Amino acid sequence: MLYVQTHNLVALRALAWIHGDPRKVVYPTDSHGQFCGQQGTPNANKAILFYFNILQCANPAVLINLQCPTTQLCVSKCPDRFATYLDMQYNYRYNKSYWEYYKQFCKPGFDNPKKPVAQVLRDEDCPSMIVPSRPFLQRCFPDFITRNGTLTVANQTNFKDGVGKTRSVIDLRDAANLLDAKEVGMKIFEDYASSWYWILIGLVITMVVSLLFILLLRFTAGVLLWLIIFGVITAVGYGIWHCYWEFSTLRGKPDADVTISDIGFQTDFRVYLQLSQTWLVFMISLSVIEAIIVIMLIFLRRRVRIAIALLKEGSKAIGYIMSTLFYPIITFFLLAICIAYWAVTAVYPPDYRCSTRHICPAKCCYFLTTFSQTNVTKVCPGSQCTFAFYGGESLYHRYIFVLQLCNLLVFLWLVNFTIALGQCTLAGAFASYYWALKKPNDIPACPLFSSFSRAIRYHTGSLAFGSLILAVVQMFRIVLEYLDHKLKGAHNAFARFLLCCLKCCFWCLEHFIKFMNRNAYIMVMLSAFFSGCLGFSSTLGFFCLLCRVAVLDKVTDFLLFLGKLLISGSVGVLAFFFFTRKIPVIQEEVPSLNYYWVPLLTVIFGSYLVAHGFFNVYAMCVDTLFLCFCEDLERNDGSSSRPYYMSPGLHKILRKGEQGAKLCSGS
Repeated sequence: MLYVQTHNLVALRALAWIHGDPRKVVYPTDSHGQFCGQQGTPNANKAILFYFNILQCANPAVLINLQCPTTQLCVSKCPDRFATYLDMQYNYRYNKSYWEYYKQFCKPGFDNPKKPVAQVLRDEDCPSMIVPSRPFLQRCFPDFITRNGTLTVANQTNFKDGVGKTRSVIDLRDAANLLDAKEVGMKIFEDYASSWYWILIGLVITMVVSLLFILLLRFTAGVLLWLIIFGVITAVGYGIWHCYWEFSTLRGKPDADVTISDIGFQTDFRVYLQLSQTWLVFMISLSVIEAIIVIMLIFLRRRVRIAIALLKEGSKAIGYIMSTLFYPIITFFLLAICIAYWAVTAVYPPDYRCSTRHICPAKCCYFLTTFSQTNVTKVCPGSQCTFAFYGGESLYHRYIFVLQLCNLLVFLWLVNFTIALGQCTLAGAFASYYWALKKPNDIPACPLFSSFSRAIRYHTGSLAFGSLILAVVQMFRIVLEYLDHKLKGAHNAFARFLLCCLKCCFWCLEHFIKFMNRNAYIMVMLSAFFSGCLGFSSTLGFFCLLCRVAVLDKVTDFLLFLGKLLISGSVGVLAFFFFTRKIPVIQEEVPSLNYYWVPLLTVIFGSYLVAHGFFNVYAMCVDTLFLCFCEDLERNDGSSSRPYYMSPGLHKILRKGEQGAKLCSGS
């Protein structure tokens, strides 16, 4: 299985390397395939790409991928005025400087301003028009400016396209489609550049707080978790009251009755806080969250006590095997390799070459890359190479979409395999803790490394097979999302209903397979301690056990989710006071920002991910210990010949095995 996976990846990678060049995704190239600004070439001093007719570029993604169907030329600067080739020819009779300016946007070597316009446009020697532009991503884009709500380019709303038509700047905007994205994107980049240092500090603080939280759980698990539960309930309740107070205050003001849809998207989030509807939405959302938390605690209070006991036991296991807390770093590193590998393979576009269009017969046609190396100009006098289209006719070009789908499937397979490897490794490490009769003396040396080695050596096929099943289901979900996107404008209600049902079914199937795989990997690692034979008497009993595990798993996830909210929320509040300059001691250290919410949201989201990484280890520990506990009850009776491996604390909480046996049996 692993051989097939590796073989497919290598094959896709080889095709990408043979037929593509990843530099074209980042660096612009002209129609001859030469990089703009590359030293040692005629474009050494021409680092910006200019499009002859940007109106043909309907999508900015097409521009970035270098597939815009128009001639592309490297220039030293972008145009700063409106002009057409017809205007240039007319003014050239009175002032030669018009041609000197215009020809820098024509093909190199072309110096015939008197050539008929029809022939110039046919041979694509010069653009029919130029528009005021600014460089963005080393490409010339129209210089849009909004004045009094009206979109303009150089204070004009209309322009001549050089072929006898008057066009609106809206056409330019539709072609470039980068008006707001460019300005906001540049400001966001500036904010990240000036605040990245403080963002890293916030993430380090989150890591330290998460470690301290886990250490505290070892000694005060019950008290701490109940404090967190009631603390979250109190905090959400206060949030409901505060939202109601703000809503009541703003409800009578005329300016606050405007709806969120009326004002649209605003980069300054403080605008939304002046609307009564915003606080009403917040209040309803918090009320729903509060109700869900209270209902879960009422109906799952017994499971909560058991989950707290397992969390306390899990904190002891993690305390003895501290290296498990840092294993998510290895998983993150492997996932980063998978993502980078897939991305580099996916962005290896075909080596787009301009085919030739000659006056002579077809036998004189060559690709652009070979045109200058042949004697075609002697065989066919007057022949020339002009831009025709991008693409190719090789087998690779015809099946590029299929190859990209295969690449995506392999990517999903690798990601799921990496996650499965991490789950299997952690399960083996925590199982070695549980099955040590005298803790911690009987815990083997380097349990994490030993578990990783066993997973790689003996269970690679199981991990690859489980990952493949999950990847196929995820691939179906992606296809359904694609179809849903394509059918958004359709008026067939039955098709939309069927698609919605399929999406729901595959979502449920994916999460079911994830749950089954996770527990199957735990059982696989448990089998190593009993020569491959586990003590569950029947498949039905094992399935009932998994149902119990599912309930306990969700309760544990809920408790850990509250912990993640507490940590990320606390760090988020600290970041908010810092970036809004509300901490007097370090006001001078705060960087100047365009949008303070950019680093703030990054810190909150990053803090949640860091806490999620640590607490995922905890969740895996609890699931492993619970299955080990059930296996312990199946095999042992607590006598001197068959003693329990569970700790005395866990044994006491679960009433000396009676409650535990009932819990594990599914009754």
